[in-house]
Amino acid sequence: MSIQKIPLASIQKIRTYLTSLLVLPESENCGRSLSFNESDDLPEPESLDELGGLFDLGPAEEDEEAIATSPSGPWLISAVNPATALRKLPGLRLKLGLRWVSYIYRDPNEPNSGTGITWAVPEDYCATATLEEALADGCDPEHPPRPQGALDNFMAAIEGDRSAPSFMVAALLRREIQEFVCAEANRDWSHHRLIDSPPKQVKWQWKGQIKDLSPKIRKLDDGKIAVEFFTCRTSAPIAIFRHVEQYPSSSYQSKAIDQPVAIPIRTKSIKN
Repeated sequence: MSIQKIPLASIQKIRTYLTSLLVLPESENCGRSLSFNESDDLPEPESLDELGGLFDLGPAEEDEEAIATSPSGPWLISAVNPATALRKLPGLRLKLGLRWVSYIYRDPNEPNSGTGITWAVPEDYCATATLEEALADGCDPEHPPRPQGALDNFMAAIEGDRSAPSFMVAALLRREIQEFVCAEANRDWSHHRLIDSPPKQVKWQWKGQIKDLSPKIRKLDDGKIAVEFFTCRTSAPIAIFRHVEQYPSSSYQSKAIDQPVAIPIRTKSIKN
């Protein structure tokens, strides 16, 4: 077994890059979808030159053909192509013949509580009319549309060079893809701040003994990979979380474990 530590600054910049690209247009948050041509001006990060030597950036890929969308009830097909997040992150790529397609749910009466889902769909089923057929099955947030041919896990569409850093990227990518389709009230991951040491503003009550909070990747002898990193949730319930992603030897589909390992110690107020 080998262990590789990743500088916190590196994964923070990876996350910043991902969140800068995975942005829904304001019109989609209000319940109207756009064509891809209207939403091509997603913000780009200023620089990825300081990723700690972890990555040599590859060339950006050309935009894929846009999927046109049309409004149809509270569920919509998002105009955002999530695969743009892979442009400058070598080591991961979409498998040939597959695309990511996101559906979003927005209730005009409760625009801040919307949700969404991303599917991996074979290109043969990505025609607009085919994708829109699934909208008839999406009647509420608990029953999202599922397009024809969609894979059970959108990360099943990912392949890569299986380098240690590529698994850390995959762990962050999965979370950001799941999060960006959600409205503010349904977001969780965006309230987590990546850390490599306990925040000093408060005292912590720990569950068990954890000595090293640095991001790390364990490569096992059988080819399996375990990624570990820590976050501090900065809104209630405030806690330090340990995140572990376990990858099999053959894919980037992980088994994720997210557990709180420390909570703030509440100080008793002194009454006069």
